[in-house]
Amino acid sequence: MSPFASIPSPSSNGLYIGPFFLHAYGIAYVFAVLAAILVTRRRWPDPQLVNETALWGFPAGLIGGRIYFLITTPSQVPAHWWGPFAIWQGGLGIWGGIAGGVAGGLWVLHRRRVDIPAFMDAAAPGLLVAQAIGRIGNYFNQELFGKPTTLPWGLEIDPAHRPPGYAHYATFHPTFLYEIIWNLSLAGFLVWLGRTGRVRHPGLFALYVAGYSAFRMFEETLRIDYSNHILGLRLNFYIAALLCLGGLLWFAAIQTGWRRRGASAPPVAAAEGYRSASRSRPSRSRVTRD
Repeated sequence: MSPFASIPSPSSNGLYIGPFFLHAYGIAYVFAVLAAILVTRRRWPDPQLVNETALWGFPAGLIGGRIYFLITTPSQVPAHWWGPFAIWQGGLGIWGGIAGGVAGGLWVLHRRRVDIPAFMDAAAPGLLVAQAIGRIGNYFNQELFGKPTTLPWGLEIDPAHRPPGYAHYATFHPTFLYEIIWNLSLAGFLVWLGRTGRVRHPGLFALYVAGYSAFRMFEETLRIDYSNHILGLRLNFYIAALLCLGGLLWFAAIQTGWRRRGASAPPVAAAEGYRSASRSRPSRSRVTRD
């Protein structure tokens, strides 16, 4: 096969700096968090609040993601006493990660008495960018790939990483790459939609939930790594379907006036109003952080 007919996998999942080995999976997640912070800081007028929210949301997301993985796929946990904590080997369930991270962030926002729905809309595109960057770690770990394929963008997987029954296949769907493209595209769409002024808070976040989950339904039909199945479909397919439906219903409820009147300003408009108020009343920012 021509070297240009497939995507090669990395020969290593990290690098040494002196005596220390840095896992690409962990490095990717560090850059993912930084990207989420930078994007949200551009969309929210109080950068310190964004930093504080991330400070609590990131570890809460790691804990939530690992707990979800341990509950749903216990057979994939390394058979050592430290196995449940070995996140550097992968094994973070995205649904648990999102739930934990959002819960941690909401706790901070509630304490600071800010407009939580507006902040959720401001943060939604950054979360998608972070998820896209985090998938690069899956590439280095040679995980999150799909069924065998002969397409030119097929991903080469080493024999040691191929699931049982697929040892004689060489190239597979790079589902991690599909998700990167989808997440970045959805993030750009949400930014554009927010600027139109047609979406009430937290409508963008509801679309984030629905849009990401819709892609995961497709992705789960391609993946061949271990998962619990129900009626022939992967467990995460059903979770994604429920979340997609829930996100769409949530968005419809928001747009039809479920929230209070006057909550229609998109994150960008809300941020501009916040800045204007801050210039005319210097104490405003202090009040929102108390």
